[in-house]
Amino acid sequence: METKMHQDEEKSDNHAVAAPLLTPYKMGKFNLSHRVVLAPLTRQRSYNNVPQPHAILYYSQRATKGGFLLTEATGISDTAQGYQYTPGIWTQEQVEAWKPIVDAVHAKGGIFFCQIWHVGRVSNEDFQPNGQAPISSTEKTLTPQIRSNGIDVAEFTPPRKLRTDEIPQIVEDFRLAARNAMEAGFDGVEIHGAHGYLIEQFMKDQVNDRTDQYGGSLENRCRFALEIVEAIANDIGADRVGIRLSPYATFMEAGDSNPKALGVYMVESLNKHGILYCHVVEPRMRMPTEKHECPHSLLPMRKAFNGAFIAAGFRQGRWKPSCGREPCGSCSLWALVPRKSRLAKEI
Repeated sequence: METKMHQDEEKSDNHAVAAPLLTPYKMGKFNLSHRVVLAPLTRQRSYNNVPQPHAILYYSQRATKGGFLLTEATGISDTAQGYQYTPGIWTQEQVEAWKPIVDAVHAKGGIFFCQIWHVGRVSNEDFQPNGQAPISSTEKTLTPQIRSNGIDVAEFTPPRKLRTDEIPQIVEDFRLAARNAMEAGFDGVEIHGAHGYLIEQFMKDQVNDRTDQYGGSLENRCRFALEIVEAIANDIGADRVGIRLSPYATFMEAGDSNPKALGVYMVESLNKHGILYCHVVEPRMRMPTEKHECPHSLLPMRKAFNGAFIAAGFRQGRWKPSCGREPCGSCSLWALVPRKSRLAKEI
């Protein structure tokens, strides 16, 4: 009896969550048929940093008419790499390789954005051109970490702190990557400003130790990110630009002393550029063994942002995003990995 009651309760919970997720949403010029977004998922199958033909099937299988998909993180330049076999979009060969993948998603009626990134110090000399040091906002070296397979250990080369006069070139690399994404046929780009990678290495005060106009104050630490946003929005149009943020995360030793202030400042600044959406990793339970939820909420960021708001991250059981009290909260969309369930079948 207890098992049956638990199963019935679980079905009821699933139904309650699924209903709002399946409602249409107009995101700028894009008419979405449901609110589930394919999260950016690194696959590490792009040999020589070039997307492979099997990605045509991979992404088209996950596309639905009116569905919104994000690519795996895609490098903006030859210095942007930190993982084996991740795709790029800085060469013509890469652009041409993306075209049939994008076409396959569009053939299913999907909306497809390319997530562009630079890993910064989350790298080592083996991934860098001519064996040079990876670039960052700092010279602080990451401690070795166990890779996702639970066996291998990632070693990181001490990074080289970018000179102030070098930063405009990195901004330009992001802009060119966005332009290349348009040439490949993507509907827009998502700037990866989360998870301890280069942009967040500038934003977070536990990493950024600069003394120039890109360090110190909150405004200075966010300057690099906002210059990238401005450059891309001016080139391809703000209505084709999103950004991913994770102010509460400490991934890759990138924490901040006041994540709420950081998050609110960023979205208020993004409003000035009129970008399409903000995609934020929610401050959910951090470890399966912890019994209490993180007390932080995305609601202040959601209230401050004028565009579409995507919440990323959830756990099994009764899920609700931290940007609101109800299952729908005040979020516009949810970046999820649909499992083999009724929800997955319906979208």
